[in-house]
Amino acid sequence: MISSLSGKLESISSDCAIVNVGGIGFQVYMPTSTLSILGSVGEEVKVYTHFHLWEDNAALYGFASAEELGLFQTLISVSGLGPKLAIAMLSVMNVEKLTMAIATGSIELLTEVPGIGKKVASRIILELKEKIGAGWITTPAAQIAQEHAEVMAALTSMGYSVAEANRAVATLPSSSDLSLEEKIKLALQYFGGK
Repeated sequence: MISSLSGKLESISSDCAIVNVGGIGFQVYMPTSTLSILGSVGEEVKVYTHFHLWEDNAALYGFASAEELGLFQTLISVSGLGPKLAIAMLSVMNVEKLTMAIATGSIELLTEVPGIGKKVASRIILELKEKIGAGWITTPAAQIAQEHAEVMAALTSMGYSVAEANRAVATLPSSSDLSLEEKIKLALQYFGGK
């Protein structure tokens, strides 16, 4: 198995890059987040890779970090979710936001990814929620009550990081009498008071 590549960046396109390792050019498919930080043509690069083999095809997928690679491999373990859709997910959301969306059961965030509808999002959450909650999120975010998942989703969709949204949600009262809109307003007041 090819677990990483270090070599000279030969070219970049919209969905892949060619990395020359010892005179051999490897075509590596990557999320746009990785392609955007990869570097310039001619520079030395290192990518963490996953070699995917089908009956009639083979492809190499690359990532900027081992964490991204691990999440990709976790995502493709979901029945019916292939490498292209997993790459699309990592192109739309960073690791932190994607793991939080799965751990909190946020179908709304997952359906922001082109190609993922409510049915696929529900399957991803069903199959990965426990894995993601137990192994990926090491911050107190893993203990977020389900009642605040929608607030987390709203804040992250507004551009706040998962860590920022988590801090804001932690300031919310534990009263279940508040509507979603009231909870979001209170959470936004946390940012206004900074």
